[in-house]
Amino acid sequence: MRDKWQPKPGDRVLRPRRGKHSRLRRVLGIPSLFSAGFGDIGSSIYYALGVVALVAQGATPIALVIAGIIFIFNSLTYAEGGAMVPEAGGSATFARYGFNDLGGFVSGWALILSYIATIAISAYTIPPYLSYFWPALKDPIIGTTFSMGVIVILILVNIIGIKESTRLNLLFIVFVIATQLVLVIIGFALILVPNPQDLIQHMFGAGNWPSTASLIFGISIASLCFTGVETIAQLAEETRHPEKKIPRAYMLLVVAVFTLFTGISVVALAAMTPQVLGDPVNGWARDPVAGVAANLPYPFLSTIFAPLVAIAASGILFGATNAGVLGSSRLVFNLATQRQFPAVLSGINHRFRTPHVAIVSFSGLAIILLIPGFFFARFFADLGALYVFGSLLSFAIAHASILSLRWRQPDLPRPFRLRWNISFKGRELPITTILGFLATTTIWFTIIVTEPISSGLAGGIWMIGGFIIYYLYRRRAGLPLTQTPTIETHTEV
Repeated sequence: MRDKWQPKPGDRVLRPRRGKHSRLRRVLGIPSLFSAGFGDIGSSIYYALGVVALVAQGATPIALVIAGIIFIFNSLTYAEGGAMVPEAGGSATFARYGFNDLGGFVSGWALILSYIATIAISAYTIPPYLSYFWPALKDPIIGTTFSMGVIVILILVNIIGIKESTRLNLLFIVFVIATQLVLVIIGFALILVPNPQDLIQHMFGAGNWPSTASLIFGISIASLCFTGVETIAQLAEETRHPEKKIPRAYMLLVVAVFTLFTGISVVALAAMTPQVLGDPVNGWARDPVAGVAANLPYPFLSTIFAPLVAIAASGILFGATNAGVLGSSRLVFNLATQRQFPAVLSGINHRFRTPHVAIVSFSGLAIILLIPGFFFARFFADLGALYVFGSLLSFAIAHASILSLRWRQPDLPRPFRLRWNISFKGRELPITTILGFLATTTIWFTIIVTEPISSGLAGGIWMIGGFIIYYLYRRRAGLPLTQTPTIETHTEV
């Protein structure tokens, strides 16, 4: 009986706090949420830092700091939304309640694109780091086959159970954070403090400071480093006491990510010029953190940290791949249970209580996306553009949804409520959400203009195709394209 429970569509009555039957097990705490979020976000520094340096040049740390501030805005919005609506779906769920089912589907479909690209690009960048130990992985055929194998393994792990999956993530995350933190401390002590003039020269020296257009584009690219904020919200339906633990997990994530990313970018630019850091041929564009280890002042330190960075990078990228599998499957499951997708995609494994149909189907699409890796070594740049397209669009919709809920349902229980509000016609609108909406929307349009083929055209085709699927399914099911459900607050069952 419990497995057949569904929310009533079109119900506009605000119900009191009651237990909600969940088809997924509530087994996750703050460590599991943090590890899943950091596994997605923390991995990007291992490939995005070099790309940012290629565009933003000497302003690379500044571009990352500005993108990090936008990340803080995004995290705060998701903290309020995730605590208020502790269901899988993230921005798709926020938009469904803030606007209607169609709005929720648009956000969810964009986010699915981002997750598929996350799985593919993260798995694809594992072999270059592991090639430090096994040079054969540099071969495109062997490396791509290895990446596909990683996804297959994670599909099996996630079908067995989310708790087992996040425990595996947590082991990698602890090692990665420790390695990054030690590397930043040593870099500051041995590179930056003795020679601060090198950082100044590399930032402001002749030919190092970018044009205004390049700086803006660099900030847009730097946003790639912070686009995994959705992952924690996707796990809300499997979190114990989500109204408390989701905001705390986001706060912990903000501190860790902002500190480590800023520290690594500053040390990297102090250790080498932006031209060397961002050179995709003879520099460190593909493995920038390895470049930091290689440029430590004492050879024995480089000897120690080179393998550690290879292991840490492989571990965090493995975690990011896992986070993509987790996020995409929970999002698809949520859309299907809310009748925004065919019901077959909400299938639950009877033994492990995990959404195995969603896990296999959309992780399988990521494997298909890796096929060009057998022939084109740099196709992952296009995956990055798709990743940013989907993520930023869903972020903008998430901000708009929280503002809509503040306006339409101001008295709704909010276990975590954002402060610093603007009063307008009796409504309290959070400043950080407004700024986050403006920033993500601006960057999204910037990406479309600067990457019209890999982002604008491909992303547009994906969105149009999704709308056609949604339209045909809703018409066949006899459902309206738009309807707004009621938020039902939840407690443990």
